[in-house]
Amino acid sequence: MSEAPAVVGAEPDLIVRREGAAGIIRLNRPKAINAMTLEMSLGIDAALDQFEADPAVAVVVLEGAGERGLCAGGDIRGLWESSKVGGDLGKVFWRQEYIMNARIARFPKPYVAFMDGLVMGGGVGLSAHASHRVVTEKTKLAMPEVGLGFFPDVGGTWLLSHSPGEIGTYFGLTGQTMNGPDAIYSGFADAVVPTAKWPALREALTRVRAGATATEVRKLIDGFATAETSGPVAAMQSSIDRWFGHDRMQDIIVALQRDGSEPALATLKALSEKSPRGMVVTLRLLRLARTAKSLEECLVREYRAALQVFASDDFREGVRAAVIDKDRQPKWSPPRIEDVTPAMVAPYFAEIGADELRFP
Repeated sequence: MSEAPAVVGAEPDLIVRREGAAGIIRLNRPKAINAMTLEMSLGIDAALDQFEADPAVAVVVLEGAGERGLCAGGDIRGLWESSKVGGDLGKVFWRQEYIMNARIARFPKPYVAFMDGLVMGGGVGLSAHASHRVVTEKTKLAMPEVGLGFFPDVGGTWLLSHSPGEIGTYFGLTGQTMNGPDAIYSGFADAVVPTAKWPALREALTRVRAGATATEVRKLIDGFATAETSGPVAAMQSSIDRWFGHDRMQDIIVALQRDGSEPALATLKALSEKSPRGMVVTLRLLRLARTAKSLEECLVREYRAALQVFASDDFREGVRAAVIDKDRQPKWSPPRIEDVTPAMVAPYFAEIGADELRFP
């Protein structure tokens, strides 16, 4: 049987090119809301090598193709399929991704992420560690991993643990969506730029002078930005702090039940849909992240936990219910928070010897 001919003119999943002074990285899987594959992650790393070495590149710009969003996360279906057969995609993919997340945070040139539309999971890792993070009136940013039997990774525990008060605990455990101003308030973004103004800002970025400083690029972005710095969640700060200011999931649940208000009950409902084990692991990761010295320290801890997640029934069941069968009725193991024992959680935090995440 002969092979099917290649599609003439088909574009790659990642587009890397220089436009004037800007090194452009465009995620190009619009039908999948630019979900990240291992190959795309490797391609971004290679692009960063290229742009870091090129003196003509003054600024890096990350953007997503299509109208729906920057990036809906990692290629969850591929990870699920590998997990089902005992494969090693999780081990390889997350190692590559987490090392890249740390690199983005330390990148020596201004790195501008255009966080329009959906920005979830792995998309947060590509953008929220950037030096310049631009959101829009259409931004919907979330770390909904606990609903997949997982936890907010890609350095999410570092970012969430630095949000004001218990805002990060709230977003990490509920998986609720941030709008653009929410993202700024929570420490995930820097400026709201209306989508109508993005083409002009993007054009201006291609004309930035060689050697431009982060401050100069920030001033340029501010010239296109609104003054919004806090969204709906800021008004809930005192309630959220009261509900989530505990180190045990059981105590958070009790605080919400005692409150009994409509927002508290809505939050309880959101938590009731999540993996009990995922929530307990997430809460502990968030509390440990508060005393972490660096993003890298959190990523090392996340990698240990991620490998345990990859081998777990909860991950496979969470993805099945949300992505594969889409019945939205996961059967969590165990099904109740009070049944999650220390012995179940301990392996997520154990050292993993030769498999430990190490940074170049």
